Amino acid sequence: MVTQVIGLSRNGVSDWLIQRISAYILALYTVVLVGYLAFAGDIAYADWKALFDTTWMQVFTMLALLSLCAHAWIGMWTVGTDYMRELQMGQSAD
Repeated sequence: MVTQVIGLSRNGVSDWLIQRISAYILALYTVVLVGYLAFAGDIAYADWKALFDTTWMQVFTMLALLSLCAHAWIGMWTVGTDYMRELQMGQSAD
């Protein structure tokens, strides 16, 4: 059994839940940005500054950044422990 030295949680269910929640946050952030681009018309620097100066957008951006980090960390850890270990074991058997 592989111990989770660098995992975010103690079990796979928590990791799965973190990935799903982070995926929803990232999807919602993408929809908000694409919606803003679609309905804002010509966007200048002042428009971007006004958008990102609002508190809700700053919090939402930080939440999206943390979600991206958590999602990628769990994904890479899962790939590394599930597939890289099998590759190493398969190569040593040759």
